[in-house]
Order: sequence, then C-alpha cells, then structure tokens
Amino acid sequence: MLLTPPTFTKMASMALPVVRSPRNSTPIFSSNKEQTQNWDALKFVRGKKLLKDLSTWGIGGPCNYFVQVFHQTHLLSAIRYCREFSIPYVVIGKGSNCLFDDLGFDGCVILNQIDFLERMEPGVYRAGSGFRFNHLGSLSCNEGFTGLEFAAGIPGTVGGATYMNAGANGQETANVIESIDIVTTEGNFLTLNGIDLTFGYRSSSFQDMDNLAAIVAATFRLERSGSAKKRQQELLKRRRATQPVNERSAGSVFRNPVNLGVSAAELIDKTGLKGCSIGGAMVSNIHANFLVNNGASTSQDMLNLIALVKDKVHSKFGVELEEEVLYFHPYWNYANGER
Repeated sequence: MLLTPPTFTKMASMALPVVRSPRNSTPIFSSNKEQTQNWDALKFVRGKKLLKDLSTWGIGGPCNYFVQVFHQTHLLSAIRYCREFSIPYVVIGKGSNCLFDDLGFDGCVILNQIDFLERMEPGVYRAGSGFRFNHLGSLSCNEGFTGLEFAAGIPGTVGGATYMNAGANGQETANVIESIDIVTTEGNFLTLNGIDLTFGYRSSSFQDMDNLAAIVAATFRLERSGSAKKRQQELLKRRRATQPVNERSAGSVFRNPVNLGVSAAELIDKTGLKGCSIGGAMVSNIHANFLVNNGASTSQDMLNLIALVKDKVHSKFGVELEEEVLYFHPYWNYANGER
C-alpha cells in the first residue's frame, strides 16, 4: 500500500499505549502462499510471518512485510526500502516488551539481528543493538566487571534495554552507557555521547527523538569488581524464585508508581488479582506485575486484562498505573498521522 504523504513509524519502542483494537476483522495479510521480494540484497517476506513468533508473549498475527537485518548497512537498506515504497515500519529485537495485535501489522517489521560484540579495552564493551542483553550481562560479570549484574535477567536486546533504560535491583542501563550509535529516518549514522542524553525511570531521550529510526549499537564502560559474578548469581536465584520465568510473559507490564514507596506488583497483589484470568491471559500467581499467556491468549484478552488491572488498582488505591509494555495497533490513519 502506498501512502501519501509518507508516514513512518520508528523503532519498536515507539508504539502506542494500550488501546482497544478493532474486532471482527480478518488478518491484514491472508495470502495462502508466502511471497518474497529481493531488494538491495535483502529478502522481504510477505504473507506468512506471524508476529506471535517474534514476541515473548506469543501473541500476534501476520505482518504485511518482514525482513531480517544482520548489519547496519542492511538496516539502512531496509529503512530506505520502506521510504521508497512509503511503508510504515517498526524495528524489533527479542520482542520481550511488545504486544502485537492478532490482526497483525499493516507495515514492515524489521527484525534486528545486529549482534556483534567488541571489547574496546578492559571493561569497555561495544555491542550491536541486536545483541542479547542478558548475554552481555553474564559475560561482563564473568570477566570481572560490575554495572550490568541485573542484565542477566533481562530477556531483551541491547537496543531495547538502552531505549527503555532497563533496570532492576538498583542498577540501570544508563549508569554505564558511554555512547550510542543510531541511524536517523533520513539515513544518517550518528554517535551520541551518553552524558548528552537524558535518562529516567524506563525512559530515555530516544523516546522523544523525532528523527530516530533505530539504535545500531551501544558502548558500555564498566568498573572492575571481584564480587560482580557472585552478586549476579544471587540476583538470578532471586529472580527464578519470584518471577514466572517458565511462562510466556513480556516481563513487567506496568511501571512502578513514582514517589509512592510501593511497587505496581504490590498494588495489584493487594487487589486480589493474582490468578485472575480473561480468556487465555492471566495475572501471574508468582508475580502480580507479570501477565502471562497460558497458551491461548488473544491480543484482546491481554488488552482486556490490562484494562481490568488498571481499573481495579485505580478504584482501590486511586493510582493510575502506566504500561511499560508497548502495544502495536494493526492500522494507521495515514491521512493525519494518527494510529
């Protein structure tokens, strides 16, 4: 579909807050035969790539276009393809913070496989944005450096963790970032110094950057520590005991309220919602801020459960929970730029 004027999405983390999606519709692309198109050494697939296979929640219908990129030049080519044919696009990594709609996505999903790792000097790591964040956390601690102990429990990518400023147990990604390489929607590569960026709780400058197409790589500077590996092992042990690591989830669904001294999980737990389910979506019995797919959840099930949790917490405590997960509406209003 050609769009006039062209309207583009940015990276995966630029999706909308949770809203209700249209029902009683057919999937966006329902061809019975997979189609492919080669363009500038890239293979674009149309028809059969299901977003549920790209999401840790295991939810989502087909996307109109799908392509994998393994190098920053591939990423740039994919973006140029979308600009050339006026196709909306999103760039995703492990899909650990994403809720895709069962109708799919009427655009191009670019799967980031830029997963290189460079050791610039002792304690300084430059990683591709598609590199597994938990692997970087484990590797750096095993080599005797502190700062990313928490990362071993984050099932996402370097790009996603940087964009969302992932954190846990008193540590944040921003604390150890030295620089970030990005590609803009105009196709330019830029290197930004960490000290020139603004980070907050699950937020970063990238979320307000109008010309950001995607993060390409990040450089981390860590300090030497003899206890990093031990602390990481303790954190992982605690995580296995307190989170539903063997169930399909997207991690924490809601941000912790600011300046209340209480977590989102505690508020949800006190409403008695643990174990509550709508269709195939359920509030985890282990951790109340994890909503799990028991194997049959639709996107509407999960949206309805998110809305129920928010409503119950607001009714009981007067607190408006904010989503940390990112919902992708299947359609865009191309005339005025709204989803």
